[in-house]
Order: sequence, then C-alpha cells, then structure tokens
Amino acid sequence: MGGQLIQAKIPQHVQWYADYFTAVTGIQSDPDDLIRMSERVYNLQRIFNIRQGKGLREHDSKLPYRAMGPVTKMEYESRQERYDEQLKELDVDIEGKSTEEKMKILRKYREIQYLKLQEAVYRKRGWNAFGCPTIDLIKNLGIDYEDIIHVIKPYQ
Repeated sequence: MGGQLIQAKIPQHVQWYADYFTAVTGIQSDPDDLIRMSERVYNLQRIFNIRQGKGLREHDSKLPYRAMGPVTKMEYESRQERYDEQLKELDVDIEGKSTEEKMKILRKYREIQYLKLQEAVYRKRGWNAFGCPTIDLIKNLGIDYEDIIHVIKPYQ
C-alpha cells in the first residue's frame, strides 16, 4: 500500500525525509519505508482511539453543523448569488423556492458528498465501512499483535 500512497506526496520531499532518517538513525530507508512507517503510526492512532471509545465512522460523522453551511437564512442571503449558482450547477431548479428550501437542498447535497468522501478515504486507507482498520491491513503492516486484534475484531 505504501507505494500507492506516495503518489499523493511530492516524491523528492519524501526522498529527503528518507535521506535524513537514514542520516540520523543509521538505518537505511527509502520513501516507501517512511510511508509504511507513517501508515503504521496512523493506524495505531486510529486503533488507540477506537479502544478509547472514539475513532469509528460514527465519530467521524459528527461534524459541526456549520461545516455544511450556510447555517442561517441571513448567511445564505448575504451570499445568495454564490449559493444559488452552486445549486444551479447541481441542476436544481431554484425558481420559486424559499431560502430555507434552497438551504435544505444544499445541505443535503453536501452531507451526501461528505459520506462519499468518507467512503473513499476509508477504502483508500484499507479500512472497513465502520472506519476501522481491517485485520488484513494490520497483518500487512506487521502490527497484528493480539491486543490490537482484540480491539478491532468486534468491528470486522
């Protein structure tokens, strides 16, 4: 998986980090090694959060109401041209709709987009629909210790 994730990075920067890591630790490493180490840490953090009662999809989905804005009628109307244009780009016929109706449509669309983004991120990370690292991923990363498997097993 490390080789896939490096595509989102600037390869030369990751190479510099690998060179620095090698110089500081004396352990020969390359960009894929660093990405893999990063994946281990990220997944261990996720599993720690799950163990603490957070870190699943249900917790990722608790966004502030403001995050899907606009929140108030006044806010929508202060940027009405912008929001109306966004709705038109979604092929929504806004003619005759109240500000409240338009806000509801826009919010619903953004919430659906967020769910799609969540699914894509989970898939890319190798997590399941609960937002939990899979046992196969943990084995692949070499962190399949009994205590870790115990934490994530109920969500598999």
